[in-house]
Amino acid sequence: MRNFLFALSLFFLGITVQAQELNALVTINSDKVQSSNKQVYNTLQTALTEFINQTEWTQRKVKPQERINCAFTIIVNEQNGNQFNASLQIQATRPVYNSSYATPLLNINDTDFNFQYNEFEPLIYNPNTFDSNLVSTIVFYVYTILGVDADTFARKGGESYFKVAQNAMLQAQQGGGAGWQNQIGKQNRFALIDNLLSSKFVVLRNILYEYHRKGFDFFADDKAKAKMAIENSVMQLERLHNITVGNYMIRVFLDAKADEIVSVFSDGRPTSNQQRMVEILYKIAPTYTDKWKKIKS
Repeated sequence: MRNFLFALSLFFLGITVQAQELNALVTINSDKVQSSNKQVYNTLQTALTEFINQTEWTQRKVKPQERINCAFTIIVNEQNGNQFNASLQIQATRPVYNSSYATPLLNINDTDFNFQYNEFEPLIYNPNTFDSNLVSTIVFYVYTILGVDADTFARKGGESYFKVAQNAMLQAQQGGGAGWQNQIGKQNRFALIDNLLSSKFVVLRNILYEYHRKGFDFFADDKAKAKMAIENSVMQLERLHNITVGNYMIRVFLDAKADEIVSVFSDGRPTSNQQRMVEILYKIAPTYTDKWKKIKS
């Protein structure tokens, strides 16, 4: 339980621990770029690491062992002076109670990450202004991570964080970047936060809660009961599919969870509705057919 005994000992000792909310690993891959100044990538990597890990993003008091483990991987495709064309991979995990296992929360690949950066310039976040696409994108995903994590511990627990991410999106629209715009059928930052805050897709946020709090967090206590809760959560994805075929929220969930679902249901006796669950997975996510074949039925 996030090192419960350690936290309890600190409580009785009367020690107050203050730390930032994220424990982020930032990696910049510039292999595709022919540049005489590779040092700029090391500088940017260090600056982003400090920006994400040393900023207090919320008013919560967070103990070191409660920080959210996440990764920001930037793959630079082109560089022209201080202009960079890149993609950004965002990953985050959450610890499971009474276990050393960390369950994946997000695995998003943002392929429209263009930004300007001058070496050694400070990274400053002002919630009321648009300063740069670099800062706005990082801030957007920081609060998305915080929101999804909070949703797994309480129903709609991430609402306030998603609203900050939405504000970052609205401010960034001033810069004109395609990733922030409302484009029909486009799976971008606008679509992500718009769907997460939409009452139309609240079922996904309920799934996040049920899957983690009623499923994985009880795995150590009652594996059979936990698997049934996970199964029921996965089957609820069909409701999203019926709202919008090819829904982005299904992809967001399964890009993080597909391998985990296969692992859970490839072990032990099949659950009562496992065959039906597999049929739903084939229906809503046919691109993962090779994975679903590994689930016992």
